[in-house]
Amino acid sequence: MTEARQRPQRGFGHIDTWVFDLDNTLYPHHVNLWQQVDARIGEYIGKFLDVDPVEARRIQKDYYKRFGTSMRGMMTEHGVSADDYLAYVHRIDHSPLEPNPAMGAAIEKLPGRKLILTNGSTAHAGKVLERLGFGHHFEAVFDIIAAELEPKPAPQTYRRFLERHRVDAANAAMFEDLARNLVVPHQLGMTTVLVVPDGTQEVVREDWELEGRGAPHVDHVTEDLAGFLAGLTTRSA
Repeated sequence: MTEARQRPQRGFGHIDTWVFDLDNTLYPHHVNLWQQVDARIGEYIGKFLDVDPVEARRIQKDYYKRFGTSMRGMMTEHGVSADDYLAYVHRIDHSPLEPNPAMGAAIEKLPGRKLILTNGSTAHAGKVLERLGFGHHFEAVFDIIAAELEPKPAPQTYRRFLERHRVDAANAAMFEDLARNLVVPHQLGMTTVLVVPDGTQEVVREDWELEGRGAPHVDHVTEDLAGFLAGLTTRSA
């Protein structure tokens, strides 16, 4: 279901490039796969800083909110190795993810290029896409390494992405589960879509992560991405 909006929206008729976040966007929030990564981040911080779990959690969430990722905060404040950090936190069980033929079919029918822009690693993205069964529809994955370790929502990350893949922002759409990560894309001229939980199952997220449905930089909101995409191609057929 997609929420109705009361202000002019940017449409999709001119879109030739479709850009997707990975975690909690290309698979449902309630899978809670990111909860595993979240726990691993807390463990890493606790071990690296030699602090108890409560303090590690406080530092983790503080850095996440201030720096875009906890990793960036740990790099900036404590000089951690990005390679070590990423290898540790992405060592998770991907089996909760199931193939999603409907999503794959909807993505395949989108006219133009399809790309992934994620704060995670290419290795993690590869495992996620393998489980979902539609990774072959994407031209490339732009990950945190390609972003030179500067995560979304940093403006320079989007600029690097656009330049590397020669994307015209005015003809691109961005799909994200965090409203704050759509601010810069919207400023650059992209059509923006916020993917939210469908409300049928419990999700493990911070309150601020679920905000922004009515924000002026969010053109569309959907709780069913596969259905939303299928509806776009049906209307344009």
